[in-house]
Amino acid sequence: MSVTSGTKRKEGGFSETVKVIFHALIIALVIRTFLFQPFNIPSGSMKATLLVGDYLFVSKYSYGYSQYSLPLSPPLFSGRIPGGMTPERGDVVVFRLPKDTSTDYIKRVIGLPGDKIQVIDGVVNINGVPIKRERAPDFIENEEGVREQPVKRWKETLPNGVSYYTLDLVDNGFADNTQVYTVPPGNYFMMGDNRDNSTDSRFLSQVGYVPFENIVGKAQIIFFSVYEGERAWQFWRWPVSVRWNRLFTIVR
Repeated sequence: MSVTSGTKRKEGGFSETVKVIFHALIIALVIRTFLFQPFNIPSGSMKATLLVGDYLFVSKYSYGYSQYSLPLSPPLFSGRIPGGMTPERGDVVVFRLPKDTSTDYIKRVIGLPGDKIQVIDGVVNINGVPIKRERAPDFIENEEGVREQPVKRWKETLPNGVSYYTLDLVDNGFADNTQVYTVPPGNYFMMGDNRDNSTDSRFLSQVGYVPFENIVGKAQIIFFSVYEGERAWQFWRWPVSVRWNRLFTIVR
């Protein structure tokens, strides 16, 4: 009798464990699909707002949901549901690259539908008016293995009052003077904060205008960060590999 009872308890314990794991997976899937999805930063195009090795949560609900909100992006519907919530200038967003919808990009919203955007001598002009741009203290890389070299930094303020910092690696860069871009209806104009090292909407053949439907969500908070070249899963190196001062930083 004792053997039989013990076997039943083991079987019951195993089935309960399976149920707990299954429920946890369902909850994780629901959170990832409808609330928050984690992303990591693989390039320096948004430096110094976002650094290589940052891990952040992107809110899926901020602008409603499109097919790209769902795992594997099945074309079950077009547009966004519910409607009414739209990106604002200055939002940092993750979107699917229009030229390759299997690729995620993260940039800052600069132009709204109908806007005319032009960069003149490195200054962004919106509808013919240059945005406010002030010189800020230089950005200096201070990570191990990176040569400390000051980089010119600017504080930009958009017409809606949103301020952020951009880097200016070189004077008269290849995209410091552009044509006038007229943002089509239902599309947005994206730019990286690292202006001389960002492939963004200034390059029509590579990124161009981003349809609202392609936006996955809004970047909200950095929940983890490791120095460039480190691996997040190597927990035994965390004392020296983690950028502790960036944890739980709000993305602005």
